[in-house]
Amino acid sequence: MVRVSGANLAALAKQLLGALPRPRVATHSSFFGEDGRAIDEGIALYFPSPASYTGEDVLELQGHGGPVVLEMVLRRCLRLGARLAEPGEFTRRAFLNDKMDLAQAESVADLIDAATEAAARCAFRSLRGEFSALIQGLVKQLTEMRMLVEVTLDFPEEDIEIADSQRVRAGLARIREDLVRAIAKGTQGSILHRGLQVVLAGQPNVGKSSLLNRLAGEELAIVTAIPGTTRDTVRQTIQIEGVPVNIVDTAGLRDAGDEVEALGISRTWQAIGRADALILIVDAAQGLEERDREIIARLPSGLPLVVVFNKIDLVGAAARSSVQANGETGTHVWLSAKTGEGVELLCGVLLSIAGWQAAGEDLFLARERHLVALRRAAEGLERAEAVLTETELFAEEMRLAQRELCTITGEYSSDDLLGDIFSRFCIGK
Repeated sequence: MVRVSGANLAALAKQLLGALPRPRVATHSSFFGEDGRAIDEGIALYFPSPASYTGEDVLELQGHGGPVVLEMVLRRCLRLGARLAEPGEFTRRAFLNDKMDLAQAESVADLIDAATEAAARCAFRSLRGEFSALIQGLVKQLTEMRMLVEVTLDFPEEDIEIADSQRVRAGLARIREDLVRAIAKGTQGSILHRGLQVVLAGQPNVGKSSLLNRLAGEELAIVTAIPGTTRDTVRQTIQIEGVPVNIVDTAGLRDAGDEVEALGISRTWQAIGRADALILIVDAAQGLEERDREIIARLPSGLPLVVVFNKIDLVGAAARSSVQANGETGTHVWLSAKTGEGVELLCGVLLSIAGWQAAGEDLFLARERHLVALRRAAEGLERAEAVLTETELFAEEMRLAQRELCTITGEYSSDDLLGDIFSRFCIGK
């Protein structure tokens, strides 16, 4: 499909199609070149301003497809005065023309990039405006609260005591409770948006590739009894209760036998440095050896650790998990990658590390900037409560909290922020 958006597309449409299609009616048309010969034929759709995606005149051409014929149609449009769109330009124009707010515009990209069904559903709810409605509700409450407060600044002769106003105190408490719930929903949605980055590490031949294959449900990595089989990282995204988990299988950590294996081990440590959690796999028959403890000692500070005791089917042990104490680090899980016994326990531990709780139907796919704005607004309300008796300071904290919320929907947004957001979109969106 080729999409053109701009002002006064009638002239372009007449030269390209021979006539301007009826608004919002799929019309079978030929697409003509400069010499008057048809390049292709297909469906033409014309959406006059303002009833279009961008709020401008929009012409969509749906041909037979194929890179050559589409390139010919695109080149014809360029010669008729159009130019190539920048990444995200169609959605950016929709935002600038008040067809959607900034949170809805971001949800377009989130819907396209969604890695799981749960993430797609959350993104679609944001696109429909449910997240924006929640933010607008909070802004409305803050606006009403500020009206009560600032009347004391505008009419000081009335001697209104803000500190004695139970209505203000109750309203502030209600807004803070609503913000806490919004942050909780946003945190859950953020997990769906970014997923969890998990690295499988350990000594050679302890079952890292076998565990990856078991989690993925297919043979992604080569499994042999020869130590050092995995020479490079193998990546796969899986779903655990709708949460995307990006699993990275790595080369076994040992003294490298050759240059290629050494490079693989170096990449293993690079992957560990970017991970949200590490699964250290050991042989259940051997337990934690000195080499395993050396690996643990080298891990980045604060990195969540799960020690998996694999191959319990060979030692007759039962599947179980436990949080360690007495100086031991991380959570220990006993399982068999070969039979699958205990793998569900590992999945539960990973969800716990991600901070995931049972998904509701009212989550929204929050980005990090959304969470930052919500938390700053909550901090502003906390400061406002502390200065409730000082009207000027109270009013200023409320104003700043409201401004933070408005950055989510784009009511207050810098050009730099908009440029960063829309540059991440694909061409044509």
